[in-house]
Amino acid sequence: MRSVRTRAVVAGFVLVAAGVGAWQFYPSDGAGQGAVDVGTTDVASSLDPAGAYDAGSWALYSNVYQSLLTVKPGAAAPVPDAASACKFTGSQLTTYECELRPGLKFSNGREVTAEDVKHSFDRIKAINSDQGPAPLFNTLKSVSVQDRKVTFSLSARDATFPYKIATGAASIVDRNTYPADRLREDGKADGSGPYVLDAYSQGKEARLKPNEGYRGDAKPAHQPVTIRYFKDSAQLDAAWQARDVDVAHRDLPPDVLADLRPGLPDTRYQQSGGSEIRSMVFNVRSGTPMADRAVREAVAAVLDRATISSGTYRGTVTPLYSLIPQGVGGHSTPFFDRWPEPSAAAAKKLLKEAGISTPVSFKLGFNVRGSNVAEAAEIKKQLEATGLFKVTTESVDEWPDFQKAYAAGRFDAYTIGWIADFPDPDNFTAPLVGADSSMNNGFKDKEIDRLITRTQSFSDRSAAVTDFRELQRLVAEKVPMLPIWQKKDFVVSREAVTGAQYLSDGTGVWRLWELNWL
Repeated sequence: MRSVRTRAVVAGFVLVAAGVGAWQFYPSDGAGQGAVDVGTTDVASSLDPAGAYDAGSWALYSNVYQSLLTVKPGAAAPVPDAASACKFTGSQLTTYECELRPGLKFSNGREVTAEDVKHSFDRIKAINSDQGPAPLFNTLKSVSVQDRKVTFSLSARDATFPYKIATGAASIVDRNTYPADRLREDGKADGSGPYVLDAYSQGKEARLKPNEGYRGDAKPAHQPVTIRYFKDSAQLDAAWQARDVDVAHRDLPPDVLADLRPGLPDTRYQQSGGSEIRSMVFNVRSGTPMADRAVREAVAAVLDRATISSGTYRGTVTPLYSLIPQGVGGHSTPFFDRWPEPSAAAAKKLLKEAGISTPVSFKLGFNVRGSNVAEAAEIKKQLEATGLFKVTTESVDEWPDFQKAYAAGRFDAYTIGWIADFPDPDNFTAPLVGADSSMNNGFKDKEIDRLITRTQSFSDRSAAVTDFRELQRLVAEKVPMLPIWQKKDFVVSREAVTGAQYLSDGTGVWRLWELNWL
């Protein structure tokens, strides 16, 4: 998912370490009162689940909406939430059935029905927003209902489908208030999750109050929560230092994260292993500099990931040489195998053999949130130091505007973060380099698509490892995007707040209902 927060991955085939570093306890100045204020740079781009495929939005959805299934810490498979039970029928993995839990109600008081579930999926496909999650449901052919039973018919075997309907993309909405053919844009939300959206200001804050009528897998919420959105890491850090927020997650500046240690006053912190990655995506549409593979290869040959990791990010990230990160089944290092060291000479040779004049001028786009400004400056510095490139950087302040800009092809390349929406390596491949990918960069490749379809067909996910490695080799050969780094996750909170560790508990679900005052 775009603009990511960390999700550790579970279940044998996919394993990411969690709980690296202890949850530290230090004296506080007394228990807090009122809502718990949570600060983040992961802004929500839309309140409508059909219009967003980013971490800030999905963090909100996991609290306001319900999906049929959800993921619990340490579980090997999704568990029922809005559903009472779900299963594949037959041996082909092309029909999936769920029984809707009785007695569910939207926050507006209306009963949740199977027709609402069908409506929620149908409108995602019909609206097909450039910023929406439609690519996640590439195998979904149709949805039918009978009483409380919901049946999903798939166009091909898809062992990952249960995980897909445990994500924010599968949030159930009220068919009476969410249009079938367009996004809802009145700044409100009708869900059946643990919280009710009490007030919302785009890009500034969301106020949540406990949903007294919630019925599902999560424990009931008891504490009001205010999510405060910040433009960048520096603003989030300033709010933390001024005690304007009680919890800070995604993302404090690298200098602050690198200096977290025992002895900091009134601070609890957790560092956990995760699968967040960041990449440079190339616009390969005809007429752009990056339409020529040799240019993309030359960038890959030059990029010094180690300097970005140790310098720009102070060692809070590690270099990455594949789309599937370390710790996830099928991980390999094809970009390292091709370019083990940054080499201007190798890049020069590639461009010369392709008959490309230098310097190659191109525009690099990025969103200003997090540490993206310093990262873009370092990339520009590295590429221009070779004399082979002339890089113009363009920043976009607001995340929704940035999404629209790269989808429209405004940049020749852009940097973006990603984390799996569900615990399977498929989500590092299909949405990133598959047909109609969410990267909106014009890339399509029949051989890669064939391998993606094949990997989705294995019910024994370990059987897909060889295909995932071949798929990554092809990505390193064709270079539609260039992996840069993989990151750990950090959460900090005041000592008087409990439950903040569940914002990074290895599932990706932002469990705000776990927050409380001592």
